[in-house]
Amino acid sequence: MSRLPTWMGALDRKLVRELWRMKTQALAIAFVIAGGVAVHLLAAGMLSSLQETRRAYYERYLFADVWAPTVRAPQRLITEIRGIDGVQAATTRLRVPALFAMEGMSAPASGEVLSLPDAGEAAVNRLHLVRGRLPIPGQRSEAVALQAFADAHGLEIGDTVSVTLYGGRRRLTVVGIALSPEHVYAIGPGQFVPDDRLFGVLWMRRGALAQAVNQDEAFNEAVVRLARDASEPAVIAQLDRLLEPYGAPGAYGRADQISDAFVSSEIDQLATMGRVLPPIFLLVAAFLVNVVVSRLIAVQRAGIGLLKAFGYRDRDIVGHYLKLVAVIAATGVLIGGGAGIWLGRGMAELYMEYYRFPFLLFRANLADYATVGGVALLTVVGGAALAVRRAAALSPAEAMTPAPPPDYSRAAGAWITRMKVLDQQSRMILRQIIRWPWRAALTVAGIAASGALLIGTMSMMDGIKVMIDSSFTVSNPHDVSVSFVESRSRGALFSLAREDGVLTSEPFRIVPVRLRHGAREERVVITGAPLDGTLSRMVDSHNRPVWPHPGGLVLSGDLAAKLQVKAGDLVEAQVTEGRRPLLSLPVAAVTTSYVGSGARMELADLNRALGEGSQISGVWLTIDGDQAEALYTRLKETPMVAGVGLQAEAAKKLAAMLDENLGRSILIFIFFAGLIASGVVYNTVRISFAERQRELASLRVLGFSRADVSYILLGEVAFLTLLALPLGAAAGTGLAWYLAQAMSSDLFRLPFAIAPATFGVAGAVVLLVTIVASLMVRAQIDRLDMAEVLKTGE
Repeated sequence: MSRLPTWMGALDRKLVRELWRMKTQALAIAFVIAGGVAVHLLAAGMLSSLQETRRAYYERYLFADVWAPTVRAPQRLITEIRGIDGVQAATTRLRVPALFAMEGMSAPASGEVLSLPDAGEAAVNRLHLVRGRLPIPGQRSEAVALQAFADAHGLEIGDTVSVTLYGGRRRLTVVGIALSPEHVYAIGPGQFVPDDRLFGVLWMRRGALAQAVNQDEAFNEAVVRLARDASEPAVIAQLDRLLEPYGAPGAYGRADQISDAFVSSEIDQLATMGRVLPPIFLLVAAFLVNVVVSRLIAVQRAGIGLLKAFGYRDRDIVGHYLKLVAVIAATGVLIGGGAGIWLGRGMAELYMEYYRFPFLLFRANLADYATVGGVALLTVVGGAALAVRRAAALSPAEAMTPAPPPDYSRAAGAWITRMKVLDQQSRMILRQIIRWPWRAALTVAGIAASGALLIGTMSMMDGIKVMIDSSFTVSNPHDVSVSFVESRSRGALFSLAREDGVLTSEPFRIVPVRLRHGAREERVVITGAPLDGTLSRMVDSHNRPVWPHPGGLVLSGDLAAKLQVKAGDLVEAQVTEGRRPLLSLPVAAVTTSYVGSGARMELADLNRALGEGSQISGVWLTIDGDQAEALYTRLKETPMVAGVGLQAEAAKKLAAMLDENLGRSILIFIFFAGLIASGVVYNTVRISFAERQRELASLRVLGFSRADVSYILLGEVAFLTLLALPLGAAAGTGLAWYLAQAMSSDLFRLPFAIAPATFGVAGAVVLLVTIVASLMVRAQIDRLDMAEVLKTGE
């Protein structure tokens, strides 16, 4: 490199020359550090962005804290609701299930129509108008549409939508398009991810909607905002007592509001990612720094002695090497910071496709930058500390004395020397590993870490595929789920079963209850289904059907854990609709459920316990695909139908989301894992090459071919990589298990599953990166100047 300025001190000029000579090694380490910094900033920045956006959105648009559904309650109760201690604001409204007949789509879209006050804006859950206006009071055919639904169908201001409400067909004119804090993550029945074509929301003025569904001077839901110091359980208890005579199934808070629950689950998963993955990168970087600095000090042993002899103090020597490490760390932090911001902005755009906020800007806090920069610097300096300390401890005389050569005459070294089954080059490889056992062990650990990271992250895709297969193909193999406006007799089943295109049909009953065991209570629904049903059933971890005993319940594992019950225990079921009986039910079995919290009972037993006849809430269908379009048209025209869920469409949408989003995430983590493997492998081979240049040159002079010399050098890393693969598989299995537990929530449980192909892909990536990094050093072997190398001891 060109001559350095004279104003720089001698040690600083030495630092610049060393960095230039080891630039490739330094960059390899910096990229590993950058990986950890980028993942941390991505997770922490996205976490803070989501939290801040959610907080600001909820506060500005007065998002509710409590929802209190009911069947039909008189409007005069609003005064008593507002008088409950802890209630800051409250309003009542109508929430009506709806079917939409959309042009260009045969399948029925389900959704709901919500009421707005007859004048002005709502006191709770206000809309964010994207364009257009609110309906004019007194206009009975105007509505505001949810933006995602409008965009999916190309709706514009002035377009009309055909809506079925309680069996009555209406055409509504879209006068506004809006976002809602209640529908940030808008999903319909049976959906895991939003399908904006099949789930829609409209808002009408209160009077217009009340007239359409015969709910004048009545409401079927109250929404409440709480004061800052209010007790949510106390407010819910008072709302339940007030609304119980009007068929209220029970109030609930934000934790049970489906949209906010999905946003909260995503926030929890980001926190897990930021907690687990960055330390892997930084620990590997600390190891690489230790190895590189140790090698540098070993090479410069005599030079360190001369510096001390000329009067440089120990702290000057320590400062010199710590500056070198700090420059590498700072480079990694800068690269990682830029990569983290770029990835974060891309993820924010991706999130906006599913989480409908008015805006979502990726913004990492200054504290995030300071934290990750400080931790990266401390980790890397800590990795170099031991080697630097040894350099400072050297006396001038000791430092200028060459280090003693390794002794292979005893123990394992002598045993390897006498192994005639191995050729000479292989014995040289093993002796080199014995010479530096800790370096070899840490190299194996670093390569294993990259494989573990790949397996751990790819296993999440495997787990989700198992969850999808269990939830759609095994547990719910029906094609269509039809829900009724209210429970009906079995005659509704026979009516649907006779429709052209219906192959098989099975009824179900949904009953909201509060399950109690001791002091524990959970709000769930009991699903009643035929004992010999095949279209929907609960299964165990091996996908075998689990049936309830006569009069008993089958509970999902997460629900049983919350209630602390096991098979054979009794639970109380307080029914929260109709006559509201209190049932005492035995737990027949506890089984696996990956989605939601489930309680299943035989349909006839459930109706018998309720003291009702053969009532059903809906029907599961399998259908002839060739006649699906005509069947969907008839369902949209059927008055008793409140909603239609399409299993195939839900599965297709989820698969598309996995391919697009998780596939992109997996590629990012493959790249990061490749950074770790390449950093470890390149630095290991490069250091070994620097240490053994004289030895390798001597072998070339003695007649060894380039292939022989390359085998001696690269065979070491190949052997260590092969050792690392099974260790990485074991560590990756442990990481996969931890991530499955950490990523699970009340909404879904991620199964612990690793497909054989995941191990194969992870191993192939590690081997490919190892080969590429080795070939980079192999090119330097070909360019080795034997005469120049043999002139000096180094």
